[in-house]
Amino acid sequence: MKIDILTLFPEMFAPLEHSIVGKAQEKGLITIDYHNFRENAEKARHVDDEPYGGGQGMLLRAQPIFDTMATIDTQNARVILLDPAGRQMSQSYAEELAKEDKLIFICGHYEGYDERIKTLVTDEISLGDFVLTGGELAAMTIIDATVRLIPDVIGKESSHQEDSFSSGLLEYPQYTRPYDFKGMTVPDVLMSGHHENIRKWRLKESLRKTYERRPDLLETYSLSTEEETMLREIKEEIKSPQSINEE
Repeated sequence: MKIDILTLFPEMFAPLEHSIVGKAQEKGLITIDYHNFRENAEKARHVDDEPYGGGQGMLLRAQPIFDTMATIDTQNARVILLDPAGRQMSQSYAEELAKEDKLIFICGHYEGYDERIKTLVTDEISLGDFVLTGGELAAMTIIDATVRLIPDVIGKESSHQEDSFSSGLLEYPQYTRPYDFKGMTVPDVLMSGHHENIRKWRLKESLRKTYERRPDLLETYSLSTEEETMLREIKEEIKSPQSINEE
């Protein structure tokens, strides 16, 4: 995958040289190039200006972005504008982007964008209903979420297939050594070696966590017959917590 990033602060992306994304670059699975669009600003290197019609703040000018984009191979690329008004980022969106060969990110600052910049864009993405000072942190988050889904970036494909949101449910609780830590022990089923019982426990705990913390996810999730039975049991257990303690 080829990734191009239009930004006023290329140095902010140093974290992408480390961890999973850094290793993906070392393996040649992705390449990332940074383009400081201030270098293409015609007006005394100014990239912002006052909005026509008045109003608070400054807007990112179209000219530096258009001229910078002209230096990049945009053919068949997804061009992403980081914007609070955009489509909200999700795991399924990351899976969609991971299938692309080229991604281009436009990181804005100031109050907003000259609307004409959006004619260059295929996607407008938001991390959520809040505002950041610039698009760099949002771009890094989206790149990290996307790159880890590219084949061979993470050793085992199943490592991310069981992540929260990948299946439509939150991920089940997990434990590692020691068995007993400060009096807190690992559930016995995980020590049993019985793969079917472990599978059922994990599925039920995924449903439990989703029901308790993100019930909205269940509104669009298609429950299997097994999951419907488990969810009924979970609701009964929540009504009668004593039954959980007895288990």
